[in-house]
Amino acid sequence: MPGAGPTPEEALQLLDANAMRRWAVLIRSAYAARRAEIDALNVFPVPDGDTGTNLFLTVDGAIERTLAEDDSPTAGELLERFAAALLWTARGNSGVILSQLARGFGEVCRDAVSVDAAALAAGLARADERAWHAVTDPKEGTILSVSRAAAAAAATAVGDGLYAVSAAALEAARTALARTPEQLPVLARAGVVDAGGAGLVILIECLERLCAGDDGRVVLSLGPTDRRSRFWPDPATAAGAVVRPLDSDAVAGGEGDTGPEYEVMYLLDAPDEDAVEALRSRLVELGDSVLVVGGDGQWNVHCHVDDAGAAVEAGIEAGRPHRIRVTRLRTERGLDHEGAAAAPDESHGRALRERGGGSGIVACAAGAGLADVFRAAGAVVLDSGPRRRASTGALIDAVRKQHHRGVSGVVILPNDAETELAAAAAARAVADEGIDAHVIRSRTAVQGIAALAVFEPGAPVSANVLAMQSAASATRHGAVTVAYRSALTSGGPCEAGDVLGVVDGDIVIVGSDQAAVGREVVHRLLASGGELLTVVIGADAPAGLAAVVSAAARDEHRGVEVSQIYGGQPVYSVLLGVE
Repeated sequence: MPGAGPTPEEALQLLDANAMRRWAVLIRSAYAARRAEIDALNVFPVPDGDTGTNLFLTVDGAIERTLAEDDSPTAGELLERFAAALLWTARGNSGVILSQLARGFGEVCRDAVSVDAAALAAGLARADERAWHAVTDPKEGTILSVSRAAAAAAATAVGDGLYAVSAAALEAARTALARTPEQLPVLARAGVVDAGGAGLVILIECLERLCAGDDGRVVLSLGPTDRRSRFWPDPATAAGAVVRPLDSDAVAGGEGDTGPEYEVMYLLDAPDEDAVEALRSRLVELGDSVLVVGGDGQWNVHCHVDDAGAAVEAGIEAGRPHRIRVTRLRTERGLDHEGAAAAPDESHGRALRERGGGSGIVACAAGAGLADVFRAAGAVVLDSGPRRRASTGALIDAVRKQHHRGVSGVVILPNDAETELAAAAAARAVADEGIDAHVIRSRTAVQGIAALAVFEPGAPVSANVLAMQSAASATRHGAVTVAYRSALTSGGPCEAGDVLGVVDGDIVIVGSDQAAVGREVVHRLLASGGELLTVVIGADAPAGLAAVVSAAARDEHRGVEVSQIYGGQPVYSVLLGVE
């Protein structure tokens, strides 16, 4: 933590390109020192949280892409380059949000030779706007709360100079971070603050140190293993806490929900961002699956609605829609009169592929076995899992590779909630190249496998998106894993080494035997029915575990079909999906 403020002689008055480089390098050093600690700010006692790792890899990759260049850009030019590189190297949701923060900062400062106090405050404000805009369902108690508080405080200190702006932003960011457990009960129950918010506080502290006149060699007072720092409460305060997942990102719709009748997509020329924001709100009123992305006057609009005409009219009010496409969804579900999947027309699929049509898949896989499953279906597969999640750039390259095979559209299966924003950013990026890419909200590998089962290569991408998202959303999922730290979960208290049973993202069983916990998870998943159980075997699964859970399904729930797949994924001994 910095001590007294700098003297007037020590403090910087402007941030030039060299200062921006030092800031970036200082951020990378701080993230390298704190990545494990930020990773540990995980509401689950399972070692799959990697916010710190994602932030470090995102910044490290962007530095390698931009700061080694030999030319002499202005501060604004360097910021724009760095923001573009951050989007390419972004890993995990936190990395994508960081790239949007940088994008907003760069937009304000793009023409600046150097950044003064007013530009810094304006840049932080625009960065905050971009970050909030990047998240479909923004929540208080996250990195977004920290960003908003920092931006608001910075604006009040402009008259006192560059250092005062950075110091005000840092103080407000720390206060906002300390409040995140009050805003999100899941954080309070786990006894931690928001990991993304902690990462942003570290970034702003690097800015404050730089503005104070530190030359970038200063080691910040961020002890790499002290969890009882100013950033988060003592773990002892988590006693009595119950760890439960956030439900804000749950997929909408349930059994029997047929959803809106039409999918509407169009490009929109609209220079007025307020009008675009009004369009987004109007489309949310009309239906769901709303996506309005873009910038600089050009937007890509997607929604599912019952009134397609109203959706197009809303676009006309905002600007000039073109390349309008309206698809009737309820007649493209590929279901026969009994609700069974209709058999694919192979000859039609072959004809489409021969003339350059149909759909392709890009899939993320956390293990070699899972990679083989998706690759066998023709997917371009990316290695992606805890501590090594796929970057936006890697996803963009994979989509391009699939597109070059001649398909007319590409479906992206992130198979992980932490990779959803990176996948969405990749889809937006390739849209500028005329590539039609869509993200399926597959938050686990078993949901991705369920989506894969209804994929038809020869079908239009819009039909595949509907069928695959429906299959993924309808798949109940569970897992067996081992705790790496103590916590109090929905299934009771656990200690390091205890076996945990997860059902639909919630830890509901704590035991000592993986076979017994696996049987109970299967029982709970099948309690409300099901026809197919998919068992994905992890890299560290004990011998016989898959056989035990499969037998439990067959013995207790007659008629259930069981499919076993060697996934090779880390962390989870088995992943289970019920369709």
